[in-house]
Amino acid sequence: MKAYELLYFVDPASDEATRAAIMKRIEVAIEGGTVDNVEDWGRRKLAYDIDKLNEGDYTLINFHADPAQIAELDRVLRINDAVKRHMVVCREVKE
Repeated sequence: MKAYELLYFVDPASDEATRAAIMKRIEVAIEGGTVDNVEDWGRRKLAYDIDKLNEGDYTLINFHADPAQIAELDRVLRINDAVKRHMVVCREVKE
């Protein structure tokens, strides 16, 4: 399994139930992998407006998964209207 990092943000006005549903869907998409760390970065100002928003509520997730699961995770995040933007990158494992 490879190490990955997922950074995404949602509308800061969204409720906790929506955020919990997103996290649950991410966990299902990387089933078989392991979530190493979840960091809630909180509300941050965006460089430019996205969908008439100038702030976003960011979350960073470090996890290990098979490369085949990344395509499914990307698909799930693209079709979820609550997730405004996301990025999955391969990270180096520190020894």
